[in-house]
Amino acid sequence: MGRVVHFEIHVDDMERAKKFYGDVFGWTYQDYSEYAGMSYFGAVTGDDNQMGINGALMKRQGPPPEANQGLNGYACTMGVADYDTTEAKILENGGKVALPKYALPGMAWQGYYLDTEGNIFGIHQPDEKAK
Repeated sequence: MGRVVHFEIHVDDMERAKKFYGDVFGWTYQDYSEYAGMSYFGAVTGDDNQMGINGALMKRQGPPPEANQGLNGYACTMGVADYDTTEAKILENGGKVALPKYALPGMAWQGYYLDTEGNIFGIHQPDEKAK
């Protein structure tokens, strides 16, 4: 099977992006720039004993996504324990709402946001009472 094992988020301002994801989700980073030949930071997204994958922030190699265009790529969705608290952190740290919170009835709360670099990502809080 072709299971996802790594992700890359393309960014214009590395320090701004590192701060955003660090402050919102608690990510830490490892500098792999020397190996990659460009600004490239491995993103540690959680403990090894938690479900999920690690990825990286890398310097954008082309123009950023245009405003109001459909998604042209993958969107990463982060599992969160408290949707509303996480949304507040996103907005406090310069993120913007792309698609407001909505219920996946009987399963979860879901929504999509723009990070400080213009990339779309989702957050997902499991909740069997969502409706």
